[in-house]
Amino acid sequence: MPTPFSERGLDVLVIGGGVNGLACATRLAQKGRKVVLLEAAATTGGGAGEREFAPQYRAPALAHLTQGLDDRLVAAMDLQRHGLSFHAPLVTTVLSGDFAPLAVTAGKTSGHDAQGWAELHGKLSAFARVLAPFRQMRPLRLAGETRYFELAKRGLGIRSLGKADFREFLRMVLIDVYDVAEDELSDARLKALLCFDATLGAWLGPRSPNSLILYLDRLARGASPLLPKGGMAALAGAMSRAAEAAGVEIRCNASVERLLIEGDQAVGVRLQGGEALRARLVVSAINPRTTFQKLVGAADLDAGFAQKIDHIRSRGAAAKLHLALSAAPNFRGADLQSRLVIAPSAAAIERSFNAVKYGEVPAEPVMEVLLPTAFEQGLAPSGHHILSAIVQFAPHAPKAGLEAARAEMLERSLAVLEAQAPGLRASVLHAEMLMPQDIEARFGMVGGNWHHGELAVEQMLFNRPTFAAAQYAAPLPGLWLAGAGSHPGGGINGAAGWNAAEAILQAKARTTAKEGALA
Repeated sequence: MPTPFSERGLDVLVIGGGVNGLACATRLAQKGRKVVLLEAAATTGGGAGEREFAPQYRAPALAHLTQGLDDRLVAAMDLQRHGLSFHAPLVTTVLSGDFAPLAVTAGKTSGHDAQGWAELHGKLSAFARVLAPFRQMRPLRLAGETRYFELAKRGLGIRSLGKADFREFLRMVLIDVYDVAEDELSDARLKALLCFDATLGAWLGPRSPNSLILYLDRLARGASPLLPKGGMAALAGAMSRAAEAAGVEIRCNASVERLLIEGDQAVGVRLQGGEALRARLVVSAINPRTTFQKLVGAADLDAGFAQKIDHIRSRGAAAKLHLALSAAPNFRGADLQSRLVIAPSAAAIERSFNAVKYGEVPAEPVMEVLLPTAFEQGLAPSGHHILSAIVQFAPHAPKAGLEAARAEMLERSLAVLEAQAPGLRASVLHAEMLMPQDIEARFGMVGGNWHHGELAVEQMLFNRPTFAAAQYAAPLPGLWLAGAGSHPGGGINGAAGWNAAEAILQAKARTTAKEGALA
């Protein structure tokens, strides 16, 4: 039997070995805390991992790209030294109806609307740069002179845009992305790309109010999508090595069954199998609803808070498709070492979302496609390929039942792929379609939502996951939150975990200062 952690002076237990859990655990360990990270799966990484979905065919477990890691953790964890590097920022190739494929790199493209795209992308990127600092701070409670001062300082960044740009920012920040596309662009392919990127992974369509802010959030994470060399599993591996180098003890196959609560305070966890582990603090980097409803339970929560947790909207509308192919597909001559976006038009994206609102499978799903085997060897037998696609939109509550919806979703997705890559269907050796329900079961994402709670204006900043838990400290003493369900959300970025660690360290510093003043 191992020595009980409490006897070893354990400071922190971190639940969840995804990107945020690894970031939080590492930061705390770097500051001298004794940290043990508990991961239910056999390996760390969560949605940023890799799995064999058919014999000899390995695909990204869920996410296949990152829009950019938080620069604080990249530097402080020295991820390059631990083996992390990236391919060049990916070109996005838009496959839209019968139009020719269009290559887009950040604010650059070809075609008749190149200038319009450059101007719009430049303007939105400037707005995103102003919003980016909010991602690296605790959400403000807007109470007290100090907090108002902090808000005012952040506001100065917005005002630095200048009067005209400031007015434009206020006009655009909460409108829908469809109208922006119609007003600012003339190329249907660029309109489709803008609307697709704004709604990727979200429970809203291009015409939904406030949809543009999700595009700004995407730009605030990074200018272009990135693919780690070695795939997403290489990212998880580098972060895990950095965590261990900092002193974190990582325990995989360690599923937490319940929090240990004594005297209205979290003092540890009980694992499946009965092992009890104790620590001064418990940090949950998993879904907030799972944390409070299953690991804590209503009996140890204020009734009003428990009700607010129950009301967190967490509908997932993205499915994940993996295909094992006997040959390389030909997407109308597009570069296979690019991010492929298949979306006929902005209106087609809206129609896809309309279907799932009624529990139906869209007639023509839109999707983001990546061929990992175009970048890396060893993921499939020689000459064979892996296709990884995020397919939108998938019904959260299918009227026809899960299995019927899965079969229909697969059939319609293959039809969309075949239309852009004739002959692809004949090369399919194995297919796996993960519906939102499968994503919830496999990755613990309630409702199948990739952000552990919908990214929407009313569920961001000081309302994420709820007002009472928005600053990473839970209403239950001894328990902290560090997952994507907290500010600023998910996206394989690590900001929520790093922010949580900083909040814990600041709280400890304040307590120490107060004790010193009273001594």
